[in-house]
Amino acid sequence: QVQLVESGGGLVQPGGSLRLSCAASGFIFDRNAMSWYRQAPGKDRELVAGISSAGRITEYTDSVKGRFTISRDNAKNTVYLQMNSLKPEDTAAYYCRTRIIEDIYWGQGTQVTVSS
Repeated sequence: QVQLVESGGGLVQPGGSLRLSCAASGFIFDRNAMSWYRQAPGKDRELVAGISSAGRITEYTDSVKGRFTISRDNAKNTVYLQMNSLKPEDTAAYYCRTRIIEDIYWGQGTQVTVSS
């Protein structure tokens, strides 16, 4: 079965960095686009970044452009989110997501808290 397992979240001070990882299994990883979403308390889940199956095309929500970088290692079935210059407003649960035909799959999420 499809599994997405996020890791790498934690507490970081403003201006700090974190790298999130999402290990995927149960499907042909290099045939699927991947994305990161986040959800802050009381807010809707929002797209943060996406990457095409081969990694050639990426997209970012405006608020993270220039600070976050999405990448993938198809040999390791893993997608990453490098987050730099973190701000308190980046505090949220971060989720890995993929779509296979008409089905959408989510990981369990990893919490990122940016606070001094």
